[in-house]
Amino acid sequence: MNAIVDLLNTVLWGYVLVWGLLAVGLYLTWQTKFIQFRHFGEFFRVIFQSSATATNGITPLQALTISLASRVGTGNLAGVAVALYLGGPGAIFWMWMVALVGMATAYSESTLAQLYKTRNSEDQYRGGPAYYMWHGMNAKWLGYVFCFFFLCSFGLIFVAVQSNSIADAMNGAMGIPHIATGIVIAILTAVVIFGGIKSIANVADKVVPFMAGLYLLVALVIIVLNITEVPGTLALIVKSAFGLEQAAGGFAGGFMVALLNGVKRGLFSNEAGMGSAPHIAAVAVPEPHHPSSQGLVQGLGVFIDTLLICTATALMILLSGVVDYGPDGVTGMELTQNALEAHIGVTGPYFIAVAILFFAYTSILGNYAYSENVLEFLGLSGKTPLTIFKCMQLAMVVWGAVQPVTRVFNFADASMAVMATINLVALIFLSGTVIRLTKDYFAQRLAGEEPLFRISQHEGLSKGIDQSIWNRDVEAERRA
Repeated sequence: MNAIVDLLNTVLWGYVLVWGLLAVGLYLTWQTKFIQFRHFGEFFRVIFQSSATATNGITPLQALTISLASRVGTGNLAGVAVALYLGGPGAIFWMWMVALVGMATAYSESTLAQLYKTRNSEDQYRGGPAYYMWHGMNAKWLGYVFCFFFLCSFGLIFVAVQSNSIADAMNGAMGIPHIATGIVIAILTAVVIFGGIKSIANVADKVVPFMAGLYLLVALVIIVLNITEVPGTLALIVKSAFGLEQAAGGFAGGFMVALLNGVKRGLFSNEAGMGSAPHIAAVAVPEPHHPSSQGLVQGLGVFIDTLLICTATALMILLSGVVDYGPDGVTGMELTQNALEAHIGVTGPYFIAVAILFFAYTSILGNYAYSENVLEFLGLSGKTPLTIFKCMQLAMVVWGAVQPVTRVFNFADASMAVMATINLVALIFLSGTVIRLTKDYFAQRLAGEEPLFRISQHEGLSKGIDQSIWNRDVEAERRA
């Protein structure tokens, strides 16, 4: 089994995804006419104009905060440190590149999730990659394969990774035993997930903006205090990305090492193209009432996650001067804590411990919200299957807190790689639909109208789409 997992990781991460993510992102960027650059302001406008309530789902802002809850976690604090240690400063450049093209990828997958979403028995929206594989590609079997690998990685193993990060940070900063942290996090998780997706949304839209804002504020203060070193640090990142400064600070890697680690950790952090965020994008009631608007919301999530929060972590680490690329050098959460200690003293490790507590905890909640959508597709949305799955997730929270997660992280990487590969194939197959929706959205904007998607005006696009969602009264659909 280990040999199969290692082979999958070698082939998919070493060849398929490194180039596939960039290629698909570039292709979708080109096909959407560089949407993330030409219409950058629209990514913000769809959030600022959204309402505070929704009847059949959650609001666009809540969808953004839940997706950020899943995105912003271990990858932003420990993952950036791992990328720096293994790939050198240049890995950060490739994280940026994955994010920039990933904004178009995230836009595309979430737009499709909105278009092909359905209603469940409680009249709530459900959708995601499995749904657009089913209804858009007529390949329900592929949706089942995607769901299996999704539940293996996001549903269970990544939950253990997040709880492990919290436990390590708490133990390192405050000496709290790992098992105690695991039990407390499991209890706090249970309180929220047993309330369902709307309960998760109510927590995420309060916790995520506050903690992300505080983290960025601390990073900004540190950057301002070291402003004279920032230009040189940014130059180092760019030069190292192409092997021009590969020996800087003792790092002995090169172009491919920086590229591989940057892409791998970048995907783990911002999730663009992975097929995770579309699950919550489909649950949102879009404003304007058009599939593309929720795609824009999730594209913004990639920008916030990587180009803001990951960059903040990378600069704080590089400006601290504590990185040791030798065999005895620390990495992960410990490296991030050491960097903050160098900047702000003994409070640094405590601040990182608190930050990862909130970031990783909300990631656990976000992953459950995604999983509930997947379970619905599999026909496991009844009370008993959901309760069993919730208990499995809580068990993984406790288990992950006390185990060296490296034992299972290879399998998580393999599962993530397979589901991302499947999703990228689906995005290429359905890219024509994305282009059509994008043109329709911005043509209405250009005409000075609020974009509305009317399926009756799109000949040949009605197959697999719930026409009642896009033809009923818009006000009744999106407000209580």
